[in-house]
Formats: sequence, C-alpha cells, structure tokens
Amino acid sequence: MLPELQPQISKFCRTNLCAAIVFLLATPALAQVTLELPANQNQKKRQEGPPDPLDFFSHFYGDRFWISGQWNVIFQSHSGFHARYSGTHSLKPGYEKATSSVATLYTGLLVSNNTALLFDLESAGGAGISNAFGLAGFSNLDVVRNPSLGPKPYVARAMIHQMIPLSGTTKENPARGPLSIFPTLPVRRLEFRAGKIGVADHFDNNSVGSDSHLQFMNWTVDNNGAYDYPADTRGYTLGAMVEYQDKSWGWRFGEFLMPAVANGIDYDFQFRYARSEDAEVELHGDALGKPGVVRFLSYLNHARMGNYEASIAAFLAGRDPAPIIENSRKRGRKKYGFGWNGEQQVGENLRIFGRAGWNDGRNESFAYTEVDRAMEVGADWRFTSAGRPQDKMGLAYSLNAISRSHREYLAKGGNGFLLGDGALSYGTENIIETYYNAHVWRGLFLALNIQIVAHPGYNRARGPVVIPGLRLHVNM
Repeated sequence: MLPELQPQISKFCRTNLCAAIVFLLATPALAQVTLELPANQNQKKRQEGPPDPLDFFSHFYGDRFWISGQWNVIFQSHSGFHARYSGTHSLKPGYEKATSSVATLYTGLLVSNNTALLFDLESAGGAGISNAFGLAGFSNLDVVRNPSLGPKPYVARAMIHQMIPLSGTTKENPARGPLSIFPTLPVRRLEFRAGKIGVADHFDNNSVGSDSHLQFMNWTVDNNGAYDYPADTRGYTLGAMVEYQDKSWGWRFGEFLMPAVANGIDYDFQFRYARSEDAEVELHGDALGKPGVVRFLSYLNHARMGNYEASIAAFLAGRDPAPIIENSRKRGRKKYGFGWNGEQQVGENLRIFGRAGWNDGRNESFAYTEVDRAMEVGADWRFTSAGRPQDKMGLAYSLNAISRSHREYLAKGGNGFLLGDGALSYGTENIIETYYNAHVWRGLFLALNIQIVAHPGYNRARGPVVIPGLRLHVNM
C-alpha cells in the first residue's frame, strides 16, 4: 500500500507548496518580534528553545505568539464484499482505495495575560472511500463530505478566547496547545470564546477517543454519533460559548449557527429559526486512585429540516416518486438529544473510555451523521514498559442505530445525506476498530488501522466489510 500512497502525497505537497513556503518564511520573521506581556511572576521569559521531542520545530512558549502545524495523511481501502443490492448512496461493494490529507497551520496571539486571539488555516484534500457514502460510522474522520470543495486553504478557526480568573491560585496549563495558548490557568475561572469554532473541539471531548490524527479514525468512535453537533461540511461553525472550570467539575454552554441545508457549507443566518444550543457538565474524580472524567451532554438544534414521517406520507400519497426528505423541509424544526461520555485511567499505561447517545430521530440527520442511538466502549495502551512511551495501541467497539421512522424512510427507498441503498433489511451497524500508532522520530508518527463493519448503513443485506488503513502524521 505504501507505493499507492506516493502519488497522493506528492500531489498534496505540490498543491500546498505555497502554504509551506509562507509558513517557513513567517516563522523566523515572527521570531524577531520582541513585544512583551505585562509582568507576571508566573510568566516565562521569552525564548525559542529546542524543539519539543514530539515536534519538528520549536514553538514560542512563553511568548505572545503561538505557531505550530500538523499534517495528516490517511490511506484506506477495502476489498470486495457481499451486497445483494446497492443504491446511489451505498458503500461500493467492489475494491476501493482512497487517500485524504489535512494540513493545519495554528497561530495565536496573547493580547494580555487573560486574552488570546486564535487563527487557523487549513487545507483538506483527497477523498474517502465511496466519497463518504454508505456508512453511518464512516471510516475516516478527516474526510470532507463534499469533495468538490477541493484542497484550497480556508479559515478553520478564528476566535477570541477570553479568560476571567475567579481565584488567585494558578497552575500550568496541562492542555496548552493551539486551542488554549495561555501558559498558566486560574484553578477556578470562566472562559469565553466567540468566532469561528469547531464545536467538537470543546464538547463531547475525550482524551482516549477524540483525535483522528493520533488515535482512532472512525466518526462514531472519535465522536458520539447521536450528537448532531452544529457544523458545516468541513466541521466548523460560527458562534459563542462560555465555560466554567473548578478543581473537580465544570460546565460549558454554547450558541451556534446551523448549516442552511443538511451537510451544507453555507450557514443559515436566520437565527430565530436556525441555531443550536449545546450544554455539557463534567465531573472529575479519582476512581481506583487514578484520574477520571464523566461528562453529560444535551443539545437542541433548530433548522430547516425535513421530517421522515412527512416524507413517507408524501410518497404513499403518490406526491413523490420516493420518500424525499428535501421536499418536507420546514424552517424552525427542532431536534434534541443527550449524551454520556466517560474516561478512566486504570493503570500506569491503560485507559478505558465509553460513550452513549440518543436523539429523538424524528427530523432528518442534518450536520454530523445518520445516527439516532449510539454506544461505544474502548481502551488504549501506552508502551512505556517497552521503552516506547509515545507508542499506543487502541481497541474500540461502536454500535449505531436509527429511529423507527428513519429506518422506514430508508427501507422505502429514501436517501439521507450519507445513506441510501434503495431498500433496507435493517440491522444495527456494528464497528470494531483497532490501531497501533508508532512514534518514528520527533514529530513523525506512523499508524496501522483496521476497521471491521457489520451491516454497513444498517443493512443486513450488505457486508461485512474490512477496511485497513495507514496514517502518516507530522507535528510541526
């Protein structure tokens, strides 16, 4: 499979040559800037130290600027599998291969000790197997579900991050990175974010299963499949959120725009009828004498959604040749759901995690994927005892299901924005995923990934399918 990766990687490098040149030229130029933050006894002196062992270049720790980058390339394929029939939105039953690539340039500016500006540029190229059709738990989270957008760079995130200290005690920021560049944090604090945001960066997060660049790759392993979180087809939206954190608990709430159409790239600015309210509470504990976190999620989406039962009724009355969800769309429709998310350190190297989710399933899946009920469990293991502390192996099981009206809509020949076999012999979609992620040198990682999907697209008449994959990841 490695020779098959070479032309895709070469094409990606040529496509993004200009961005790479800009990045390399900008880095030394910004290093000459000597602006200083207000005095703070916890503030580190400005320095451009040696590169982090997991990065190729040094970052500007303790400076006003944050600059870093990532490049992620995923190659996947599958051999032929059994399928009694296929539709326009089916996973193709013959041999397929596909390569995706995502490059992100992260930048940040500390305006003061409590205010930061974040601005990220991104390029997403390539495609997924079957152009991301045919699986509710699609095999590659990096895939943009509209390949016609191409690899042209776009603004991924652009936001203000404001912190309000509520205690005098501070600690080093344990998650310091491109999404939170403050060197230190008050133990008790409020945080505000506003602008262009990736909702999945902040809600339903999990340190074992949320990162397609270094962990699992499947949509419904890295995220709660039943959480139809607000996002355009690239995974971002406009909005604002507030977060409170204390020693043992925290909460967050956000208001965000919804896409104008299901899986669309444009936003619906009629805020009265199209928006999303998202809320989450998290509890920190030390079960088994080790740290753990439990999160409880709820959301309410308002959008111009179609309704499954209305689409079926129009078909049975002869008004439509098949159930067509687009023909039943009506502004102001609502979709609500709930989620649970937990992670627990078990030993020095072993962590376990799980998720469960439910949404009402009456109106169409609109922003993330076609899942109304979700459950997953998994674990990862770090190979510290073998002298390779950055190497990890993960194993997860995910079960996806849909509501009665959703399955009837698909069974009568309807298409969702991801699924549509022309008919349906319903069964839950069951996924097993495992990976081994190896640290090669500095910021270079290579991973082997295997996914087994039973009843792809909830159809017992199709599958199972085995999807092997390779991943190249570079931290810069």
